[in-house]
Amino acid sequence: MSLTAAQLAQYDLDGLRFIEDFIDVQACDRLRKRADELVSDFDPQGVVSIFSTREQTRTSDDYFLESGDKIRFFFEENAFLPDGSLRQSKKRSINKIGHALHDLDPVFNSFSRTPEIKQLVSDLGIEQPLLVQSMYIFKQPNIGGEVTCHQDATFLYTEPLRMVGLWFALEDATVENGCLWAIPGDHKRGLKSRFMHVDGGGTRFDVFDDAPWPEEKLQPLEVKKGTLIVLHPLLPHLSRENRSSKSRHAYTLHIIDASAHYPRENWLQRSREMPSRGF
Repeated sequence: MSLTAAQLAQYDLDGLRFIEDFIDVQACDRLRKRADELVSDFDPQGVVSIFSTREQTRTSDDYFLESGDKIRFFFEENAFLPDGSLRQSKKRSINKIGHALHDLDPVFNSFSRTPEIKQLVSDLGIEQPLLVQSMYIFKQPNIGGEVTCHQDATFLYTEPLRMVGLWFALEDATVENGCLWAIPGDHKRGLKSRFMHVDGGGTRFDVFDDAPWPEEKLQPLEVKKGTLIVLHPLLPHLSRENRSSKSRHAYTLHIIDASAHYPRENWLQRSREMPSRGF
């Protein structure tokens, strides 16, 4: 399957593209089963790394910052009681797994490197693709945390900007269980900030435009299981809290072009022994 000229023009206009039934139900279920296995094998003893987009510079720890070439587990903000114990089971407390599933796990590797994804990325103009980041996102029932409005390029910046985000719905995503929301067309406003390493440790945001997002323009991206949402790196998008009894599992993959410069100031880095690779 290739994108038509009209479909590419629509992607350029809106900054996103829906492709229904891009993956079959069996592939979705294989990924969910493998994620459950990884969580079951994970020993959280001594690991309390919480994923939050509200206070990112404060909650960025070494466990998070050194995860670019590893498989690591991050808890929901509201996973813990005041005494430090989990509110729910371990399985129902993990926010996401990241950030090198696509390289280190055979099931995720197979899912991420299909001919269909390779063709899609080529159609989008990524000529020398490198799979730089993957995340399995649980959006847990009742405690699934908010992801505030952001652009992917804030976190995975290249010069020139040559990157694409692929968001795979492994379950139906609805307003009720925390689907994505986006502002179509606002990718043309340019990059508003960058999230970077600080010399000596830690992170910072460099802000180029501090005007608030026009959130009144947000549109819900409700999709069925198996749908792929293609996201432009400058598209503003978010997901709200999941206070429903239904989870909203998704898998995301970010791909850059090797012809572009990937700055060493980007938060996500890899060791020399494990460089990013393509298909």
